[in-house]
Amino acid sequence: MKDIWKEETVEGVKKVNKKKIAITIVVSIIVVAIIVVVGLYLSNRQAREWIDKNIFRKEVEQDTVATIDLNEEQSSNIYAFNRYIGILNQTKFTIYGNTGNEEASLDVQISSPIFSSANRFLAIAENEGQKFYLLEDKNISWEAQVDGNISQIYVNKNGYVAVLITGTSYKTVIKMYNPDGKEMFTTFLASTRAVDVSISNDNKYLAIAEVDTSGTMIQSSIRIMSIDKAEKGQTEDSLEKTYSSETGKLITNVKYQDRGKLVCMYTDSITEIENEQENTLVDSSDKKITFQSVELENNMCYVEEKSSGLFTADSVVNIVNTDSKETKQYTVNYVAKEIYTNGSIIALNLGTEIEFINTGGWLVKRYIANQEITSIVVSDSIAGIIYRDKIEIINL
Repeated sequence: MKDIWKEETVEGVKKVNKKKIAITIVVSIIVVAIIVVVGLYLSNRQAREWIDKNIFRKEVEQDTVATIDLNEEQSSNIYAFNRYIGILNQTKFTIYGNTGNEEASLDVQISSPIFSSANRFLAIAENEGQKFYLLEDKNISWEAQVDGNISQIYVNKNGYVAVLITGTSYKTVIKMYNPDGKEMFTTFLASTRAVDVSISNDNKYLAIAEVDTSGTMIQSSIRIMSIDKAEKGQTEDSLEKTYSSETGKLITNVKYQDRGKLVCMYTDSITEIENEQENTLVDSSDKKITFQSVELENNMCYVEEKSSGLFTADSVVNIVNTDSKETKQYTVNYVAKEIYTNGSIIALNLGTEIEFINTGGWLVKRYIANQEITSIVVSDSIAGIIYRDKIEIINL
């Protein structure tokens, strides 16, 4: 076999191929450098912050990004969904892209909106009203009206919609619609109040978080309904299972994730229902937890405040994967004022900074303002920093 590192001369004397050796040395140096940089990035926080800022350009400042102008004299309702930011103003819903350009304008007869989004779908309802809409991407797919007052609306990633209604002879009425706008069924809660709903990703189950306040102590429970049986009118058989919590526990949110897992958030804990078993993921009774959320894809998170000095504290974001139960941590040297979650994004409002991290525990973007940040909207791929006269757009 011919030796690739040596070449024959005319006299038959072998000599080293210097060009190939030089290339090998350069490649080896690059590989070693990459390994060193990756090692520093993973293990050294100061090095990671320098690389994020100067190489990956993850840090952006106020007035350096695309903007959407706002009319200061008008009250606007702003929401981020999919790849867009929508502004509802005087029954006109205007949709903007990530460069700040207007991409669509829709007429919706809503003045005080409730929003819910998943995937390419956005549901908009009139708070304490009767009208609601389903948008798919940038178009109105269908609209409907109900009797009573809408208190909440929910859409899953396939376009199935559940509407919670109050102001009738029942404590709560829940109506469900398919992606074409056809009403599938109605369920009634006579003695309990529904605080949240979630539709499974396979469209088979509806989870209802309900609270009974008729007794001396609050009683929370989770009702699991078969959508197929309820649609067929099998009212008695549609209730698959009910999970009752300990007396005094208050449930606030439920969220279906992949493989039929249902993550349930109480004021003092987060649990998971899988294979008809409810297990505790986080018990916050013995921790100083300031925020928690289940509105993530196959993850949940909670922020724990930990003292770092006599008058200082860090915020430690714990991100728990609901499949593997593995926990990732992300620490900031400030006390978080608010958190926002959507899809795989967690946004931490630190006052004049916002750190956007993903469910892997890595920084996605850091936004630095020259004033206090009071309001933001976040989707899985775009965020809007809301000021009095404009919205600054952050691409995630």
